Amino acid sequence: MARFIPFTKNTPVVAVLRLHGVIASGARGTVLNDAGLAGMIEKAFAKGKPKAVALSINSPGGSPVQSSLIAARIRRLSAEKNVPVHAFVEDVAASGGYWLATAADHIWADETSIVGSVGVISAGFGLDRFIERHGIDRRVYTAGQSKSMLDPFQPEKPEDIARLRSLHDAIHATFIAQVKSRRGAKLATDRDLFTGDIWVGQGAQDVGLIDGIAHLVPKMKQLFGDKVRFAVHQQRRPFLSRFGLAMSEAVMASVAERTAFARFGL
Repeated sequence: MARFIPFTKNTPVVAVLRLHGVIASGARGTVLNDAGLAGMIEKAFAKGKPKAVALSINSPGGSPVQSSLIAARIRRLSAEKNVPVHAFVEDVAASGGYWLATAADHIWADETSIVGSVGVISAGFGLDRFIERHGIDRRVYTAGQSKSMLDPFQPEKPEDIARLRSLHDAIHATFIAQVKSRRGAKLATDRDLFTGDIWVGQGAQDVGLIDGIAHLVPKMKQLFGDKVRFAVHQQRRPFLSRFGLAMSEAVMASVAERTAFARFGL
C-alpha cells in the first residue's frame, strides 16, 4: 500500500532475467531463443518500472541468429524504457552466451566464470567410407550444384570446405562487430580477442571483456540500496517435463545442452 501514500518512497525494483541454457530454435522452455523469451523480456522491462534489468547468464552459446535476436531485443527495450542493463556471468558466458552479455551496459562475473569464445564452429561426421565398406549406395539428386554441400555420406570436397569457411567468416565478422560496438575502448588492443579463446574471471576483466568481479545481489544493492527488491523472470519448463514425462525433443535438448557445457569442463 505504500506506493499509494503521498510523499513516500517506492522500493526500488531490479528485474532479473535468467538466461540459462543452450541458445537454439526449438521447444519452449528447453532452450533459449527469441520466440520463447520475447514475452519474458518485455515483462521484465515493463512491470514495476524497474531501476535496472539484471541478466543472469549461464550459457555455452549456440545459434548466432538467436543470440543476435535476443540481444537486439534487450537493447531495443533498454533504449525505449531508459532502463540500464547489467549482465552477471555464472559458470560460463561463451560464444553466443557472451553475445547475450554484450547486450548489457556493464558485464560482471565471478572469479571462476568462463568468458569469451568469440568465434564460430560447426562439426559433423564423415560416413562415406562406412557406407562403402557395408556396400550401401548413396543416391542423391539435386537441382543446384551446391545443394548437397558437405553431405556426410560423400567424400569432402575442397570447394565445400572453402564455402563453409566463407560463411563462418561472415558470421564471425558480425560477432566481432557486436563485441566492438558494445565494449568499445574497454577492449585490450595489444592482443587478438577474437580467436575463439576463453578467459577466466580476472583475466576477462584484464582484456576488457567484462567490467569487474561481482555477484548480482550485492552489486545491485550497492547501486540501488539495501532495500532493493528483485523480480525474477525465467522460462517455465514444459508441462510434462515437470512430472518427469519429458518428450523426446526435451531429452535431446538436454543431451545437447550437456554436450555444449562439457566443452568448458562444466
